[in-house]
Amino acid sequence: MQMKNMKSVAASLTLGFAAQIAPSVAATPELIAAAKKEGQIVWYTVQTIPQIVAPLVAAFEKAYGIKVNYVRANSSEVVLRVLNEAKAGKSLSDVFDGTGTTPPLKRENLVMKWLPDETAIWPKELIDAEGYWVATNFFVNTVGVNTNLVPTAQEPKSWDDLLDPKWKGKMVWGSQTSSSAGPGFVGLTLKSRGEQAGMEFLRKMSGQSIAAIPVAARQVLDQVIQGEYSIGLMIFNHHAVISAAQGAPVKWLPVSPATVTLNVASVAKDAPHPNAAKLFLDYMISEPGQKIFADNDYLPANPKVSAKDKTLIPDGVTIKRMAFTPEEIEDNMQNWNKIFREVFR
Repeated sequence: MQMKNMKSVAASLTLGFAAQIAPSVAATPELIAAAKKEGQIVWYTVQTIPQIVAPLVAAFEKAYGIKVNYVRANSSEVVLRVLNEAKAGKSLSDVFDGTGTTPPLKRENLVMKWLPDETAIWPKELIDAEGYWVATNFFVNTVGVNTNLVPTAQEPKSWDDLLDPKWKGKMVWGSQTSSSAGPGFVGLTLKSRGEQAGMEFLRKMSGQSIAAIPVAARQVLDQVIQGEYSIGLMIFNHHAVISAAQGAPVKWLPVSPATVTLNVASVAKDAPHPNAAKLFLDYMISEPGQKIFADNDYLPANPKVSAKDKTLIPDGVTIKRMAFTPEEIEDNMQNWNKIFREVFR
């Protein structure tokens, strides 16, 4: 996916592209009947349980009477789990999602080539050209601060501001092999600054004694909220909005550029409940399913559903975006992780 394509995707959400989209194509009665006969699915997901998993599962179960069993993990953990199950000859998952989950599993022939009918009228940037994944939502990674510890006048306005000595030992990010952790910051830096200037900046940042903890981006932000650190890096900006609305001393900063990644979902090739899996994926990207994302301050992928807070989406002017497809993350993550371990060890 080229940058201009991701810009068009974000613009479609911001400018109301929904009005130009044809009506949805509902799941067929035959699929619904077959799915109900199977009766359940297993979903491996990177989504947070309170905001997305629980309400989505509840709505789907109410609509179809099909039980959803879920496992929460990050993308790399989902990949490892599916690979290990395949090696053991007992695939358990029906549907899985993540920012970098599908490409390595597709390479191992563990992803079903199937997309909901709904996606036939979607912008091509939101679906896999080969038919193996569809976007469910966007993630925007940026900077989050504890408002009790970082006065407004001292808020970093750029990535270079983080080199200020006063932030040394007061920042945190995830150490996992993820686009929303330290390795993802490496990718953002190299793509936005170029190889030479990017490496120079990363080496300068290494002198800031950034804490690296083996947790997801949501938990990194929790550490900031609890006052363990003043600043969290590569946090999801919508998580800061959710927590601030609940009274937490946190806000996200429009530091530019911000990483924009697609969270994508797929049906497992050897899904034990393939019809129920298809129905669930169909529901997840449908207007009712996507409204659950929007209502919980997430950034829905379906062009017919608008984000509740449009300021979360980089506009390309105030906040420039660095867009990464699942394939780009897969192709570069090993190198990003290598650089992260060497520079920030």
